[in-house]
Amino acid sequence: MRKVIIPAVLVVAAALVWWFAIRGRGEQVTYRFVEVTRGDVQSVVSSTGRLEATTTVEVGTQVSGKIAEIFVDFNDHVVKDQLIARIDPLLLEQAVRAAEADMERNRADLAQAQRDFERIQHLYERQVATESEYTTAQYKVDVAQASLKSSQVNLERARQNLRYTEIRAPINGIVVNRAVDAGQTVAASFSAPQLFLIAEDLAKMRILAAVDESDIGKIYKGQPVKFTVQAYPQESFTGEVEQVRLQSSVQENVVNYTAVIAVENADGRLLPAMTATVEFIVAQATDVLRVPNAALRLRPTQEMSAALQAQREERMARRGTGVPADSAGARLAGREPAGQDRAAQESAVQGRGGQGTRPSGWGSGTRSLLWFLDENGKATARPVRTGITDGQYTEVEGRDIREGLQVIAVVTGGKATTPAANPFQNQEQRRPGPPPGM
Repeated sequence: MRKVIIPAVLVVAAALVWWFAIRGRGEQVTYRFVEVTRGDVQSVVSSTGRLEATTTVEVGTQVSGKIAEIFVDFNDHVVKDQLIARIDPLLLEQAVRAAEADMERNRADLAQAQRDFERIQHLYERQVATESEYTTAQYKVDVAQASLKSSQVNLERARQNLRYTEIRAPINGIVVNRAVDAGQTVAASFSAPQLFLIAEDLAKMRILAAVDESDIGKIYKGQPVKFTVQAYPQESFTGEVEQVRLQSSVQENVVNYTAVIAVENADGRLLPAMTATVEFIVAQATDVLRVPNAALRLRPTQEMSAALQAQREERMARRGTGVPADSAGARLAGREPAGQDRAAQESAVQGRGGQGTRPSGWGSGTRSLLWFLDENGKATARPVRTGITDGQYTEVEGRDIREGLQVIAVVTGGKATTPAANPFQNQEQRRPGPPPGM
């Protein structure tokens, strides 16, 4: 019996050793780092739209008939007044001849009425014809003259309709669409049927982008724009806001406004109707320190927060005992840097935007913490002020924040703390002013 109990005890002891070993490893804290880099950051408003030619003209016909000839095809370049198609003119030529014959008949009627009037007038002057006969003859002359004018107008209309059988390009451009073939019959009844679609110049195009009402206040004329198309997913194109239209559209209770973006297309790679993913550059900063957003969203462990709180209390105690506080302690207490430090800071902030850039957004920036390992390998933090963000990187500025610094983005192991347990973040929320430092 004793031989059975001893192995059982050994098994239980081994299990306990294994459990505590696994538990101990689970409580170990490990870090994943990201690097502070220097580069450009752009804050953008995203939208979508479609590329189209700046000017497009639908070419139709004002007369009905069969398409006799077509002289252009898709993608052909045309010049203004160039003959691009012809409608069979047979019926309209006959209409012209009929109008000419009608005018000749009316001209003959006018000549006969004038001769009758002259004869009646001569008799009326000799008092042989009555006044009624005289006025009747004059009326016939007037009617014949009006009929002749009407026939002249009909003849001009018939000749103009005959000219309409020649379809000519209204502008210089390129044929985007051809909707008819030779032998096809077109009927111009209430509206002119579309035969061709001609784009004026594809070297200059535009994008009509729908912008949400919450973002339209950030869009202005002359604003730089970058966009991509599915045909060239790895390449970015540029444009400029040409107009913000006042007319809005409502879809599913969402109000959108149309922003017109001018685009250069000298190489002709951009085609009409391509879908463009547009980013309006609201603000940008060049050659600034930036950090991945994951580092600013870090939630420290309780141990990290406790160590940071201890550092803060130590500095507060040093100031309370009369020990001169360094510049970092002064900033931690909320006092602004003075003299050359403040001047250098303002100079750095003012110099962030490059030529043609808008302010980097420090006036509305918020404060946060960046965590890293000190020279003893312990996690510590520095307050930073954040500027603009592009969704992946955020502009940062703070004491001891330099290019190449490895900051903590993810902590595994240990007990996570809530945002309210972070002493520096609480302090920053209570006290406005410039970013504190350590």
